[in-house]
Amino acid sequence: FGFRLVTGGNLTTVTEFLFSVFPHLPEGGVLFFVLLLLTYGFIVTGNLMIFIVVRLDRALHTPMYFFISVLSFLEIWYTTTTIPKMLSSLISEHKTISVAGCLLQMYFFHSLGITEGCVLTAMAIDRYVAICRPLRYATIMTPRLCTQLAAGSCVCGFLLVLPEIVWIATLPFCGSNQIRQIFCDFTPVLSLACTDTSLAVIVDAIHAGEIVASFLAIALSYIRIIVAILGMPSAEGRRKAFSTCAAHLAVFLLFFGSVAVMYLRFSATYSVFWDTAIAITFVILAPFLNPIIYSLRNKDMKDALGRLFCRRRRASGVGDRSRG
Repeated sequence: FGFRLVTGGNLTTVTEFLFSVFPHLPEGGVLFFVLLLLTYGFIVTGNLMIFIVVRLDRALHTPMYFFISVLSFLEIWYTTTTIPKMLSSLISEHKTISVAGCLLQMYFFHSLGITEGCVLTAMAIDRYVAICRPLRYATIMTPRLCTQLAAGSCVCGFLLVLPEIVWIATLPFCGSNQIRQIFCDFTPVLSLACTDTSLAVIVDAIHAGEIVASFLAIALSYIRIIVAILGMPSAEGRRKAFSTCAAHLAVFLLFFGSVAVMYLRFSATYSVFWDTAIAITFVILAPFLNPIIYSLRNKDMKDALGRLFCRRRRASGVGDRSRG
């Protein structure tokens, strides 16, 4: 059951955690398993398709689509840190995860999440320069700067969360091992530690500062963008600019809105139902909607997909004729 008796006392040390929010009967989780499996397949396929199309189509070799491809690549791994374990917990009688596995899941989930937040900030800066400084756009948003912003986002994401994970790894866990969440997260795990975790308040304040700083940077960028768009003399120019920015704004609001509700609550507590619903929003729903927003509703992406499939059909036809 995930406990190990400590010699010389009644204290038990937790060796694995139990996800207590999943259905306990295998048949109770089959429907959710199928739905989640289809959703995960769509997330991976859709985001991988965006990444490949941007890389192969030269018309999409622009800063905006570079950042979209980076975001799509991150989304694949972001969901892979949690959803496969959710799938196994839905149909398995053993809904557990080792302490080490839990720490790794927390590290990669939050590292990739912070990296995504940084990439969204870079995307907002790119749109700001494109619309508010169009004459200097090509000289400012160079391929080198875009690569530096993407690399800096990854470094920032994977370093910021490391101290907290190292600290949690030193904590003793005893007593209950039930995590009341669909994945390993800071608050549910820290509540199981059998020692003082008041340092978590300082860590939470630091994370809150990071979220608010990213949110303000993006929000201010889009406010300036909207003001600049409204000042455009051409109605067609306004329509095209709004269409381009609407997709970025939708992803920004969905991602940061759910993250803010989950991690800027401080002492507020939610029921297990609302905790799970909010988690599903940024763990599953946001990555699910990204391919729809950036491909099905994006003319450039749809045109690039058409060109890619046409080239494949022509190549296949040439191959068939040569064999004939």
